[in-house]
Amino acid sequence: MNVIQTEAAGIVQRVMGGCNLDRALADRLTANPDYSPQQRGALQDLSYGTIRYYSRLEFMLGKLLERTPRDKLVTHLLQVALYQLEYSKAGSHVIVDQAVRAAKRFKSPVSGLVNGVLRNFLRQQESLCSAADAEKNSRFAYQDWWIREIEQQYGDRSSSILEAGNTHPPMTLRVNRRHTTTENYMSLLETADIKVQCVAEEALLLANPMSVERIPKFADGWVSVQDAGAQCAAAILDVAKGMRVLDVCSAPGGKALHLLERADIDLVAMDKDERRLDRVRQNLHREKLSAQVVCGDASQPEAWWDGKPFQRILADVPCSASGVVRRHPDIKWLRRAADIAEFAEQQLRILQAIWPLLDSGGKLLYATCSVFRQENQDVVGRFLTTHEDAHQEIIALPFANDPPGQLLPCDQHDGFFYALLRKDD
Repeated sequence: MNVIQTEAAGIVQRVMGGCNLDRALADRLTANPDYSPQQRGALQDLSYGTIRYYSRLEFMLGKLLERTPRDKLVTHLLQVALYQLEYSKAGSHVIVDQAVRAAKRFKSPVSGLVNGVLRNFLRQQESLCSAADAEKNSRFAYQDWWIREIEQQYGDRSSSILEAGNTHPPMTLRVNRRHTTTENYMSLLETADIKVQCVAEEALLLANPMSVERIPKFADGWVSVQDAGAQCAAAILDVAKGMRVLDVCSAPGGKALHLLERADIDLVAMDKDERRLDRVRQNLHREKLSAQVVCGDASQPEAWWDGKPFQRILADVPCSASGVVRRHPDIKWLRRAADIAEFAEQQLRILQAIWPLLDSGGKLLYATCSVFRQENQDVVGRFLTTHEDAHQEIIALPFANDPPGQLLPCDQHDGFFYALLRKDD
């Protein structure tokens, strides 16, 4: 395990240097193909957990160190061990021993420092946690600007929103109605002793996350993994047989497949990242569905549009991903306050560019996985002021949404925003 601690510390160092967490983890797993499933799971837990609570761990380490170690990797090793001591179920003496052994792998004599810091933490754990709770950025483990933004928008609900972002994300299945019904598939899961809760029309929330290999008929396309909040898009867009539908920023294709499962439509799945479009093609192949897959920039449709109008458009635009930070905790540290305004401008450009592609009487669904108003209703409001032929329609969601169209992260779904726009005839 001491090797895994060191690996996790290296991943934390890369992420805090600006690297995507998924990429940093994937690189280490690729470099160590002989790791057992247990080791791979442990590395993911230590990396994600330490990043998730980074500012809290940084705060407590600051109270325990007289001076910062010259080697940043030592600092991150201590943070990984502190995460284990505060949040894991492993015995404290085992964690400390493993960290000390890991420290001995360094050229500098830091094992004594690691041993002393961690044992000091155990002696002062209660007071250190109380001190960390007194500071907002260490209590909630977010940057200060992020906390202020949430507090300004949501007031009394801000604590629950921030805390939800630090929980383990739910794992939800989407039932493919082309193969079975939700009720029949629930019976199949019951036979396999897999417990689920039906939280929406085709959304089944697993009581315990598991590998897809264990899920009945997954390989045959009977179900896919998709958050219940993300599943709302297909129902809102209300596609019908024969419609021409555009899904911009489509990769990895979950919403596109959901649309195809619900009706025989002529679907164009477009994204600017050719590598991510491979995921769309793989998913289409698994479910034996077809769509036109196009690589292009949503803000420049003249380069890829064939001139034929669409009756429905799904615009799941690039955003801060502030509604899905529990799945991608590195976002909390890699995002900057100025990024939100930049995303909002990009989102507005995409919305303005694809609106002419929509047929008269057609509907466009604007979607983000953000909880920041600046990327959501503010963008829609700006668009409506310059497009007299656009009207925002009231939408019905199976979950509480306040303000309208805004899903906040909870135990059933992630954070999403939806706005349905209709083009006048």
